[in-house]
Amino acid sequence: MANYWLVKTEPTAYSYADLEREETAVWDGVKNPVALRNLRAMHPGDQVLVYHTGDEKAVVGWATVISAPYADPKKKDARLVVIDLKAHRRLPQPVTLAQIKSDKTFTDLPIVRQGRLSVSPVTAAQWSRLLKLSGAD
Repeated sequence: MANYWLVKTEPTAYSYADLEREETAVWDGVKNPVALRNLRAMHPGDQVLVYHTGDEKAVVGWATVISAPYADPKKKDARLVVIDLKAHRRLPQPVTLAQIKSDKTFTDLPIVRQGRLSVSPVTAAQWSRLLKLSGAD
């Protein structure tokens, strides 16, 4: 059974459009210990929502984990891991942080409680609700 996740990115540094264009990407740059623990818990087939930070503050895309976590090849620190993501689809309409915060389904969603956490789990109910809010099937 697939797990569900949310990853955050600053779209001026790397956006969902970049992931779509490249089709797959190494998801790197994670340094927070809790976010790294979450990254290490990912498995191929897990589903991922991509959230744009900065001015946008919205979930904009859907991706799939296509690799097990592995040591970051750009760093010499064994604690730092990465995964490979494959673009699945752009959401029909972004789901804003304001929408998320106003919906009781997301009370315990980490981006509501821990806004700076870059990789976090999403429950199946939260996943379904986010897709519904976006207009996705």
